[in-house]
Amino acid sequence: MLQLTVAPPAAPGDPILNIAIFGVFVAITMVIVFRASRNNKTAADYYAAGRSFTGGQNGSAIAGDYLSAASFLGIVGAIALNGYDGFLYSIGFLVAWVVALLLVAELLRNTGKFTMADVLAFRLKQRPVRIAAAISTLVVCFFYLLAQMAGAGGLVALLLGINDRIGQSVVIAVVGALMILYVLVGGMKGTTWVQIIKAVLLIAGAGIMTIWVLALNGFNLSTLLDNAVETSGNPAVLAPGLQYGLSDITRLDFLSLGLALVLGTAALPHVLMRFYTVPTAKEARKSVVWAIWLIGIFYLFTLVLGYGASALIGAERIAAAPGGPNSAAPLLAFELGGSVLLGIISAIAFATILAVVAGLTITAAASFSHDIYASVVKKGNPAPGAEVKVARRTVVVIGIVAILGGIGANGQNVAFLVALAFAVAASANLPTIVYSLFWKKFTTQGALWSMYGGLASAIILISLSPVVSGGERSMIQGVDFAIFPLSNPGIVSIPLAFFLGWLGSVLDRSTEDPAKQTEMEVRSLTGVGAEKSVAH
Repeated sequence: MLQLTVAPPAAPGDPILNIAIFGVFVAITMVIVFRASRNNKTAADYYAAGRSFTGGQNGSAIAGDYLSAASFLGIVGAIALNGYDGFLYSIGFLVAWVVALLLVAELLRNTGKFTMADVLAFRLKQRPVRIAAAISTLVVCFFYLLAQMAGAGGLVALLLGINDRIGQSVVIAVVGALMILYVLVGGMKGTTWVQIIKAVLLIAGAGIMTIWVLALNGFNLSTLLDNAVETSGNPAVLAPGLQYGLSDITRLDFLSLGLALVLGTAALPHVLMRFYTVPTAKEARKSVVWAIWLIGIFYLFTLVLGYGASALIGAERIAAAPGGPNSAAPLLAFELGGSVLLGIISAIAFATILAVVAGLTITAAASFSHDIYASVVKKGNPAPGAEVKVARRTVVVIGIVAILGGIGANGQNVAFLVALAFAVAASANLPTIVYSLFWKKFTTQGALWSMYGGLASAIILISLSPVVSGGERSMIQGVDFAIFPLSNPGIVSIPLAFFLGWLGSVLDRSTEDPAKQTEMEVRSLTGVGAEKSVAH
């Protein structure tokens, strides 16, 4: 890890211009959100945008939801500082979509209605499974929100030259307030349009910067890599092992990270919820294909941008800037196009954060209001409009919690924080989803053991890892209770959750309704009966 001995630099560019570009984007998207909100009358409108989006539109929104601050800020910074090992994040995030396409996209759309819990509780006991799924959803969304809020703090700190934690905390609070407003007013439809616009802007902005960097290097990738080595003075940036190859522990950590990234995507609640905004399973499948293309192109851009930042700026300047590694992409934009390009790229990054936190927030709110309030408390018969009211109140609570958590996580590498969210999702959700869809003998007890066991093991191992204490960049400094040596718990918690799901089912003497099992199998594979969920 680099020692920060360089004095923090002044903010690049013109802070007034940066804020003006921010303001224009927020104003435009707010108009769109208000226009979209006029049709938010029912739960289907608020949670699933009335199932009115095409596969191409939803695929763009999925890309906008998935290409988070971690993708843009964190991965470019990770490649700039760690070279090849940083690019492994991009590879893991992209390969994960193949798992999502093959395992869950069409089957979930056929089986569910609004949330992941609709699928998990389809043939099992409603009350305990919905409560467990809602808790898991809220925890995963919280970890992901931490990453986005930390990215917002680092980005705006760089643009405005705010080096003290109080100023950065105020920035995070403003982002949270905007997020709450977007979701309260626009619901899923407003959030989806913000994500589509943001995906187009992000991919276009990254594409322009990529072409610019390649042009400076004669459109020769080898020249770019040679310049990155020359600036860093370290040929190891081109080879595996700079971050994950120093010891057996770091190699194991990399394997754990890879498992979390590849398996976590197919279990992220805010990504799964996007499949319900399209009218048919065919459009859900088309959504994923669109998303794979858009996300794949973007991650190729991150390779050029990361090494471009390493070549043109250097690791020491990036590490010493406000926001640390997360500042690599904005600093590269300033190096290429001065204040104007910096303002545009930073506004796009800011839009990235706003769009993703809005998607996360509406997912968490839907999980609480639909799965806990409507399905458990009101036993499936809430008063007209009550479910949406509860969802909106939940949005405010989640927003406040996200702001406080983001302030606590400020300064952490956002790509790394997102990897933890993936690990929790892969541990708590994926085994239960796979068993529910593909194993007839899966029982309620197996689902509860799998979800609670995976969730608890992931969180406990994270708490006892160097992420929280005992390291130079740990969240809690000055103490050391890190008895688990790995930074990512996936290699332990994911197999454990699969095992607990199997064990809980084989030891369960009760049996589930065979008619429901058959109905779920037919519906998930053929789509027959899925229209009833849409009508509801």
